[in-house]
Amino acid sequence: MMKSDGTKRETPTLHNQAEKGQIAECVLMPGDPQRARFIAENYLADARLVSEVRGIYAYTGSCRGRKVSVMASGMGAGSMGIYSYELFQFYGVEKIIRVGSAGGLSPHLALRDIVIGTASSTDTGYALQYGLPGTLAPCGDFGLARKAFDYAEKKGLGCRAGMLFSGEAFYYEEEILRKWAQMGALAVEMESAALYMNAAKTHKKALAICTISDLVFSGEKCSVEERQNSFDDMIKMALSIIT
Repeated sequence: MMKSDGTKRETPTLHNQAEKGQIAECVLMPGDPQRARFIAENYLADARLVSEVRGIYAYTGSCRGRKVSVMASGMGAGSMGIYSYELFQFYGVEKIIRVGSAGGLSPHLALRDIVIGTASSTDTGYALQYGLPGTLAPCGDFGLARKAFDYAEKKGLGCRAGMLFSGEAFYYEEEILRKWAQMGALAVEMESAALYMNAAKTHKKALAICTISDLVFSGEKCSVEERQNSFDDMIKMALSIIT
């Protein structure tokens, strides 16, 4: 049951067993719980599991002397919406960086390129809850995006910044995605719009950084090894802008 935002809630929440203070102010958020575990085990020092409700792992450790958490979002706007909202609203989180994969829509993208989502268009109904008399344009935080792009240029990474299409579905007719590409969407994924809306609602900061794991219109896909290598670049980029 969806509850009103008007009542004060304590931690733990229904979806997160961590106590207040066990989650860092900066959180990396992959979709996949196994990726959350991988990040914790390979990029954070002294990482410990602080929540595993419904198989959504959350870890807190440190990187370069700064406390950092990593927590999975699950798939889609609904799942991202719940977890990121609770982090912002009830756990005192100030920044969330989504780190995930996306399907390339732009002809200028190659496999393993990184896309920094400066904005996120969507066909979801997530914004309906706000009762706005118009159409919301969810945007990533400019300061975080600028740091991420500067990092990519310094490291010589294939990277583009621009609009993501955050879809309600995973399987789309090609014609629909071509229309989004014609409007300038660089890549398609499923979580960034809800994340950006929650950040706007709670006056916090968020950014989606995605690696291109497949090219939608050509059918090209990364191998398992290529996915892992590009994932490494993305995580290092994300950590560089919050530590």
